[in-house]
Amino acid sequence: MSIRQMITGTALALVLSAGAVQAQTTSPAVDATAVAGAVDAVMPEVVDWRRDFHRHPELGFAETRTAAIIAAHLESLGLEVRTGVGRTGVVGILRGARPGRTVALRADMDALPVLEATGLPFASTDTGQYMGQTVPVAHACGHDAHMAMLMGAAEVLAGMKDRISGTVVFIFQPAEEGAPPGEPMGGAALMIAEGALADPQPEAIFGLHVVPGRPGTIFYKPQGFMAASDRIDIRLHGRQTHGAWPWRGIDVIAVAGQVVETLNTLTARTVDPTTTPTVLTIATINAGVRYNIIPDEAVLSGTLRTFDIAQRDALVARASAAVGHVAEAYGATAEFAVKQNAALVYNDPDLSAWIAPVLVEAAGAGQVNPASPPTTVAEDFSYFQHEIPGVFWHLGASPDGVDPATSAPNHSPQFDVNEKVLAVGVRAHVLTALRFLER
Repeated sequence: MSIRQMITGTALALVLSAGAVQAQTTSPAVDATAVAGAVDAVMPEVVDWRRDFHRHPELGFAETRTAAIIAAHLESLGLEVRTGVGRTGVVGILRGARPGRTVALRADMDALPVLEATGLPFASTDTGQYMGQTVPVAHACGHDAHMAMLMGAAEVLAGMKDRISGTVVFIFQPAEEGAPPGEPMGGAALMIAEGALADPQPEAIFGLHVVPGRPGTIFYKPQGFMAASDRIDIRLHGRQTHGAWPWRGIDVIAVAGQVVETLNTLTARTVDPTTTPTVLTIATINAGVRYNIIPDEAVLSGTLRTFDIAQRDALVARASAAVGHVAEAYGATAEFAVKQNAALVYNDPDLSAWIAPVLVEAAGAGQVNPASPPTTVAEDFSYFQHEIPGVFWHLGASPDGVDPATSAPNHSPQFDVNEKVLAVGVRAHVLTALRFLER
């Protein structure tokens, strides 16, 4: 944790303590029953938005139609709206009837280059441009639901403006799935660089993600919740030769195989699995053009997921050295590069404790687990948490009667969102904002 985080956490703890005392003597301006009624009224729109976004997905930094729909809705509610923040990002500002604190809520907008296979009547048949090719596009990660839930929350909160003291900032972020090829940074980092957290500056930020899980349940944990994600790129250089005469060249195919085995073994044998989860995966290998020619170059790429900065740095150093040694043993050379895709999702401990009863208020008793195991999936919500304290949590969205362990995971062609959970997400957004401003 940085010095800024520790100082902010200490200050926030004092504020939370004061808020806890105040909460014992004052009642909320808006009770949960009123919130539930308002959410129920907006749910037909939420479902319609989700299905429309699902039918018309757009890739990162190309969410032009999506952003226009969101901006138009926020403007119709009387919010201050900024567009083009981080290329296609949208920021909406709801100022309550009275001055007070400022809180931010975030949803991501981009889809994936995936051929949908859900069979839904509103399944995507759209295409987009990715790495110079025309590809199928689908909301295979649930961002369609995220946008719809936050739009619903904006409508509910706008209808309660006269009872709100403070300001709510709605952040609709592009390119969560990572920077497209050629882009220097992804959506969260770019939105921050272009002032998404400025004027007004929120004191805290909250977000959610639908995942396989018992429908309507909420789970998260304080501190490290979702892994830091690094992209690994390896380029091996050998000497081309006939496939029948491997000794007359330098076989980068053999080197590539040894590199994969070495990295797998390195992770399994040099990292203590009882401390923090660590995953290093080589996912692509590209080499050669013909079955009987050993090429002179092989390109590999993969991902590293970690929860500890020092451990991550040490593993990267060992991996770089190991790849170089393997290549040298064969007479080849290697280039090893690492680029961060997302930082560690670090849930502020004090906010994590504070939000638990608020989420119970939204989801119901027995539906919230504030001590969930960490997950090696990554999220660039983490960059917002580097600037201000925040909490990110998961919303179970598996189909009714289906074991979450066997339901289609995020990024699968079969991934779908149980629409019954959308109301839980809207209530959670609304209550989180209200209770934070009421403290």
